Amino acid sequence: MVGGLGGGHLTEHSDILHELVSPRKSDLALDILDFCLLSLTDHGIFFLLDSSGELSSGFLETIAVAHDLILGGGITGVEGCRTILLESLASSTRSKSVLIGSRERRPVTANPIVTLARKHHVKNQYNDLHGSITTYDYNGLKDYRESVSLRAHMFQKGNASRRGRLTSASKARTASPVQLQRTCTKQPASIMKSTGNARIPFLDVLIMLIIATVHPLDAQSPDQNSWIASAWNNNFTFDTDMGGFSDENNLCIDQRGFKTIIQAEAAEFLQPEQVSLNSLVTTIAYSENGATVTLADGTNLTGDYVLCTLSLGVLQYGDVAFEPALPSWKMEAIQSMVMATCTKIFLQFEKKFWFDTDMAIYADKERGRYPIWQNLDHVNFFPGSGLVFVTVTGDFSLRIEGMEDSDVQEEVMEVLGAMYPNTTIPAPVAFHFKRWHADPLFRGSYSNWPLVPNHSENLRASVDKRLWFAGEATSLKYFGFLHGAYFEGLNAGEEIAKCVESPACVGRQHLNSVLDASPYPFVSITP
Repeated sequence: MVGGLGGGHLTEHSDILHELVSPRKSDLALDILDFCLLSLTDHGIFFLLDSSGELSSGFLETIAVAHDLILGGGITGVEGCRTILLESLASSTRSKSVLIGSRERRPVTANPIVTLARKHHVKNQYNDLHGSITTYDYNGLKDYRESVSLRAHMFQKGNASRRGRLTSASKARTASPVQLQRTCTKQPASIMKSTGNARIPFLDVLIMLIIATVHPLDAQSPDQNSWIASAWNNNFTFDTDMGGFSDENNLCIDQRGFKTIIQAEAAEFLQPEQVSLNSLVTTIAYSENGATVTLADGTNLTGDYVLCTLSLGVLQYGDVAFEPALPSWKMEAIQSMVMATCTKIFLQFEKKFWFDTDMAIYADKERGRYPIWQNLDHVNFFPGSGLVFVTVTGDFSLRIEGMEDSDVQEEVMEVLGAMYPNTTIPAPVAFHFKRWHADPLFRGSYSNWPLVPNHSENLRASVDKRLWFAGEATSLKYFGFLHGAYFEGLNAGEEIAKCVESPACVGRQHLNSVLDASPYPFVSITP
């Protein structure tokens, strides 16, 4: 799930909806600018190299050396690229304050993705994730909305208590491993054990697990993420008392796709003749003197600095080789985090037969088995479309990625049959889901933070001053969200511009050793 509109996130389904309603020959992933390369020359010329075309013949032969190479054409790469250009212009004109994106940025009061969506007229609609819900279990319709509300309140109360714990932890010098372990969401067995002899109803345990699944950063199993990190991530985005933007969520229903925001931003400073597609990065060679990026077709691009905004999952899989190999502290940081996977399974029927609310929750005996449903054949979204989708996350996402589409469809239809035992459910006329984890251009959906915070500092650190890293995974406050990726692009762009200005730049520093337990690093932090 991508973050941004309103306070929390703007979820994006319009590309897939268009695929279902009007099938296209090209693969959906080819429309998403992700695994690509942007390079900024000293004349302010950019090259955008993506996975869905080829290099323009002879275009790169005339300009082969750039000051800065930016790998990744998502929001981090585009905004980082723009910021370096603006900072360079500001430096040359000595009037930094008049330039958008200069170091003298105004305080952020609105989610920047909201601002960009409005700027580029990307259609979106309020999505009532919490108040418009129908509930089911494996025997059909079952009203446990009160229990869901109670458990959701407990979850938010826990987030609030962790807000206080963050403040206390930031004042402490150390935290014991036991304290640190207690910040992790408990397994069901641990929940039972912690209550002593008290018995928790089975449905209550299911609801606890569903609530954890609903939160995008809790997509992994409890032993793979930090509840404190998820709490501050939630609070800094949704809780206005913590500097969050708003507690509302909007759904992108623009048929041009959510990618319109990124493409429109890039179009403001990229000319059509400066765009070349289908050029994959295979090797990044770096030294204290600069860097060379090699593409799959053998083209070499050389720059003084490289900003790598490739997916954390791509880095974890080793799809791009580094020469020399990345130092151990960087590899440890990369591998210490979890690349979560969130899968939305879309079905289209001739006629709507399901719930009229925005959302539905299905409680199964198996953790993560098709729990969160959303109605798109809704007056606020796509009335008359016959569209509904279900979300799975974490290990269950990985499981279905290894299955045939027909087998996944059969399982989903079984769940619909359990939800509507007295309804004859027809076969869908269309069925689609994206395998984000298996896609070599993504290797997952978004990052999930580990228990040890110092790893994040090393993930963000530069290598030999010349090789920089940025993306949603490096965002302290907003990891997993698009606005986190946006801010990281701005920050990295500003810092690289400083290095271009001053040879005395030392880059982002790293920690040679990471403690197993340490306090969380802030009382408050700026984006």
